[in-house]
Amino acid sequence: MPLTVTPLSPTPAGDFVARVTDVDLRQPLEPADRAAVVAAADRYAVLVFPGQHLAKEQLVAFGAAFGEVDTTLQKKLMNRVQNRLGLDTVTDISNLDAEGKVAGPDHWQTTTIGNRFWHSDGSYKDLPIRYSMLNAVTAVGQGGHTQYADLRAAYDTLDPGTREWIADKVGIFWSHNTRAWLGVQDSEDERRAFPKARWPLVRTHPGSGRKVLWCDSKVWGIEGMSLPEGRALAHELIEHIGQREHVYSHSWQAGDLVMYDNRATCHRGRRFNHAERREMRRVETTDDVHSLGYADA
Repeated sequence: MPLTVTPLSPTPAGDFVARVTDVDLRQPLEPADRAAVVAAADRYAVLVFPGQHLAKEQLVAFGAAFGEVDTTLQKKLMNRVQNRLGLDTVTDISNLDAEGKVAGPDHWQTTTIGNRFWHSDGSYKDLPIRYSMLNAVTAVGQGGHTQYADLRAAYDTLDPGTREWIADKVGIFWSHNTRAWLGVQDSEDERRAFPKARWPLVRTHPGSGRKVLWCDSKVWGIEGMSLPEGRALAHELIEHIGQREHVYSHSWQAGDLVMYDNRATCHRGRRFNHAERREMRRVETTDDVHSLGYADA
């Protein structure tokens, strides 16, 4: 039986989230099902697969069906802190220490507060992320939602003057921008793990052909503008992206897998009680479009 794709209740800006059922992601995808998932991701951008309790190897296999699995974050940064899961292909999105216990308030795993700000995975890379697959192993009882915003709807709803103003603007994206702003004391090696990258603020999503507003919390500055002016513009655009009519909020249940297209969306995590165990695992596939070059070059 082919998988079933059901749109979730639309936001005022349009439906960009769908629920996908009648498929077991522990098994290799049939070619027709893989094609259906890609088509649905192009149409909706955020896909929710409930009831998918995957081993980490099964999560990697699912991601690999859609392209090369990214390992740069693990190799350049995360594994230098801890490698609880033992794989370069899986990112540990949890509040757990290397022994699998709930980490203390000053542990690196619990100081990822920058995730609470709007971002697209890998927006700070020269070769960014196309798809992210986030699988919930353990969910918390309250809070901990992930909110997704439709960057295509965000562009469509810009006023004409702002569209014209940003049409040729280029953002400078930095991996540690929010962490530096928050005062997190990362080492110089961590801060330099990824050079700054340059991206147009207006891009075209290949899967739908629609323009997207490409701006998130990783924007360190905007070329051709003073640092304060550029950051103020970025803040204005991020406020627009995060308007309620552009946003879907996902309340996690154990076994949920959410696959999202970073070329068309950004997201943020919401706060929760860090004394409560929360374990998520993420696999990412690389995109095939490079940035305009490193800003640090």
